[in-house]
Amino acid sequence: MRGYLRSLSVLVFTGAVIGGVLAAGPVTAAGAAVTGTTTCSGSPTAPGVLTGNVTSNVVVKGVCFVNSGPAVVSGDVTVSPGSALVSAFGMHNSRLTVRGNVLVRAGAVALLGCIPSSFACLDDPNQSQPTLSSHFTVGLDLRSNLALGVIVHNFSVAGDVIQTGGGGGRNCNPQGFFTAFGSPVFSTYEDGSVGGDVRISSVQSCWMGLARLKVGNTVVMYFNKLADPDAIEILANHIAGNLICRGNSRTWDSSEAGPHLFPRVPEPNTVGRNRKGQCVLSSPTTPGGQPGPGPF
Repeated sequence: MRGYLRSLSVLVFTGAVIGGVLAAGPVTAAGAAVTGTTTCSGSPTAPGVLTGNVTSNVVVKGVCFVNSGPAVVSGDVTVSPGSALVSAFGMHNSRLTVRGNVLVRAGAVALLGCIPSSFACLDDPNQSQPTLSSHFTVGLDLRSNLALGVIVHNFSVAGDVIQTGGGGGRNCNPQGFFTAFGSPVFSTYEDGSVGGDVRISSVQSCWMGLARLKVGNTVVMYFNKLADPDAIEILANHIAGNLICRGNSRTWDSSEAGPHLFPRVPEPNTVGRNRKGQCVLSSPTTPGGQPGPGPF
């Protein structure tokens, strides 16, 4: 994947948001065990904080962090339009467990989970050699509709992962919540497990990736249009069902070896049933090369 996406998403976000916001301390603690609906609300300079056991559904309005210990939600978590849920903190054993669904609405951002090997926790004191991690768990589905970006690492989803539309357009301009850390808009799912399907369709953004996932059924990538020529990277996944790719701007089963698009390093997928469409033969590893001969 493009290195600048990863470096900006971690390093710049860490300096701008963690240093500027958390130094003042969390403002809203919306994690008490309650009935009905719990709201976690805040702003980029004074985020709400979700922690503890919540026996209701949760609605995120504005900016909500999970950075002060474990949060366990018995119902669904809904990230309302234009809002942001950030659970990528490793201190204090911080992690988010949702027994129901996670629903990311129009223009919203979800940044969930972290792991040293691919995405450092935002509060890790050593970003160059991180050690902290935070596992994100969903009991049912992770669904987003017209979301600006969904960035998930170190996770388990028992049901399906479905992302439909959104993404901020086919460009690499920082928008919405991404402007806080100067990064292009992107979505990615890495280092996790999905019990059912992964279905991503009609997303227009800068970059997208699916890497090192264990998927219990089928992966479908339909009509996603990405501005970065390095997208969509579909790397080293273990897919029990089919892998189907149609109408996308580009798909790759290889990652760049350096700062440029080529040369590339193959990272083929293991697929239990059929490869269809754009994801049948391995992607080119040299400029102007043809797909194949190996499987995607």
